[in-house]
Amino acid sequence: MASPKEYQAKAEAQFHQTIKKAHEAKKAVSQYEAAARATDEKTARLRVLRLAKEAAEASEAAQSKLAEKKPAAKKKAVAKKAASAEGDS
Repeated sequence: MASPKEYQAKAEAQFHQTIKKAHEAKKAVSQYEAAARATDEKTARLRVLRLAKEAAEASEAAQSKLAEKKPAAKKKAVAKKAASAEGDS
């Protein structure tokens, strides 16, 4: 038969092992949460960059469309002036 001291030593070893496992589990959870938080932050940062790029491209496209329309409007105005000058003569 085992002595009470052996039972106590075994119980203490089991207790310390349980404490150690709980600590490791807590550490693993915090590492998992930190990795998830980092992924969320990266995703948010990349989304902001993507939206800014899309907005800049849309603005650039709108400006290029306006730039294309302005010369055509000037050509029409010049053509109208020329036609009216010819008609006046």
